[in-house]
Amino acid sequence: MKVFSKEQIYEGDRLTTERQNISSTDLMERAGTQIFNWMHLRMQGAQVPVHVFCGIGNNGGDGLVLSRQLIIHGYNVKTYIVNYSEKRSKDFLVNYDRIKNTTKDWPTILNGADEFPDIHQDDIIVDAVFGIGLNRPPAEWVKALFLKFRESKAFTLSIDIPSGLYTDKAVEDSDAVVHANYTLSFQAPKLVFFLPETARFTIQWEVLDIGIDRDYLAQTETAVELIARHEVLPMYKPREKFSHKGDFGHALVIGGSYGKIGALVLASRSALLSGAGLVTAYSPRCGYTILQTALPEVMVLCDKGENNIESIDFDIEPSVIGIGVGLGTSDETLHAFEQFLKGNKTPLVLDADAINLLAKQKTLLKHLPEQTVLTPHPKELERLIGNWSNDFEKLSKVSKFSLKHNVIVIIKGAHSITVYGEKHYINTTGNPGMATAGSGDVLTGVITGLIAQGYDPLPASLFGVYLHGKSGDIAVENHGYQSLIAGHLIDNLSQAYLDLFKQPEEPVESNEKAEEDSD
Repeated sequence: MKVFSKEQIYEGDRLTTERQNISSTDLMERAGTQIFNWMHLRMQGAQVPVHVFCGIGNNGGDGLVLSRQLIIHGYNVKTYIVNYSEKRSKDFLVNYDRIKNTTKDWPTILNGADEFPDIHQDDIIVDAVFGIGLNRPPAEWVKALFLKFRESKAFTLSIDIPSGLYTDKAVEDSDAVVHANYTLSFQAPKLVFFLPETARFTIQWEVLDIGIDRDYLAQTETAVELIARHEVLPMYKPREKFSHKGDFGHALVIGGSYGKIGALVLASRSALLSGAGLVTAYSPRCGYTILQTALPEVMVLCDKGENNIESIDFDIEPSVIGIGVGLGTSDETLHAFEQFLKGNKTPLVLDADAINLLAKQKTLLKHLPEQTVLTPHPKELERLIGNWSNDFEKLSKVSKFSLKHNVIVIIKGAHSITVYGEKHYINTTGNPGMATAGSGDVLTGVITGLIAQGYDPLPASLFGVYLHGKSGDIAVENHGYQSLIAGHLIDNLSQAYLDLFKQPEEPVESNEKAEEDSD
C-alpha cells in the first residue's frame, strides 16, 4: 500500500475533481458522508452525545458534512466551530451554510477557552479541527481545547489526521496535538502513524476510500510504502519438483564469542528455516561443541581464536555471508573484520557487532558490496550515523547514508522500516513480545537465508522483516507478550510461510499500536 505525501494528496484531490467532473465541494461531501457511514454502522442510532469540533479549513468542512448527516439521521449531535483564524476555506463556507439550512441549532462559535462546552466521559468527540495542511503550532487556547479532550476521557475520533499533527515534520509540543482513540484516514494512511514519536497520537487508524482517481493512485510513485502480505506474496519463490539443496544456496553465518555463541545458534538456525539449502556457522573454537550439539543440520568452521574471532579464514564459496551476531568488538576481531571486508566480494548481511565495528572504523564502509543489508537496533544505528533530533531527521540521515554507500538499512522497531536510498518500506507485522533478546539475531538469519536462495537483497529484506514479524504474531497467540522468546520466532517461521497462502486478506486498512525493539 502506498503512503502519499501531503503534496501528492493535494494533487490527487485536484485530479479527481478534474477527471470525475466534480467540484471540490462534491469531493468533500463524499468524504464527510464516508465518515458518517462509518459511524452510523457502529452506532446504529444510539443517542450518545456527539461533539463535532470543526476548524475553518477543509478538515472543518468535512466535519460539517458529518454533522449535517448525523442531524438528518436523528443523532444527538452538537457542532462547534473552532474559530482560530479569520480566514475560511471556500468549501467550509459552503457546508457552513448547508448545516444552517438543515437545523435551527446552528454551530456554536468558539473563540477562547472560556467558551468550551462540558464533555463527559461517555460522550463522543469528533476532531475535525486541523487537517494535513497544518504547518505551525495551534494557538494556546486551541491547545487548551485539545487538553480538555484528553481530560474528559471521552472517545475521540479524528478525521484524516489527529489535529495538531504534521505530516512531514516533528511536533513541537505533544500537548498541542489531539490524542485520538481512532483516526479515519482518507484513501491511505499517513507516515506519522508509524513513527515512534508520532504513532502514539492515534491508538488505531483505518483507511476510508473516498474515490480518489484510480489511475492516479496506481501510477503515482511514493517515497513510502506499507508492506503487508499483499505486497510480499509476489516476492515468494516457489520450489521446483526436481530441485535439490544446491539450488537454494549456501549461507555462511559468522559470529559468536565466549558467552555469546547462542546468537550464532539463533541466526544459523533461522537461515536454515528460512530455506537456505546449506548453512555453515563460523565461530571461535569455544563454539564448536555448542554448535555441533545444538544444530546437527549446520556445518561448523572454527576460527583460530579460542574465545574471539581473530582471523576470518575459510575455504568454502558461500552464496551470502551474515556476520556480526555475538561477534564482539575486541581489537583482534576488528582486525579480522577489516581484512575480511577488504577481500570479500560475497553479498553481506551485517548485524550487531559488525555494525559496531563499522562505526569504530568508518573507512571500512567503502569495502561493503553494493546492496549490503544492515540491521541495526537504535543504539547501533546512532553509532553509525550519529544522533538525530526526531524521527524525520533519522529517516533523512539513514536515506543519505544509504545513498552514499549504496546499502540497505533496516531500522528495527514496532514498525521496522527498510530504507534503500530515498525509498522507505514500513513493515506491518510484529508485536511487543518481540522486544526480547535474540530477536534481531533471528532476523539476520532469515534475511541471510533468503539471499542464499536467490532473492535479491531488497526483496529479501522486505520479505524477511515481514516473515520475522509474522512468526512473532503467530507465536504470541500461544505464548503471550511476556513469555515470547527468540526461539519461538524460529519455531513459527514455517507457519509464517504457510500463512502466505491462506485465503487472501483485504489490503491493510487498520493497525493496532505495537512496540518492538529487536535486539
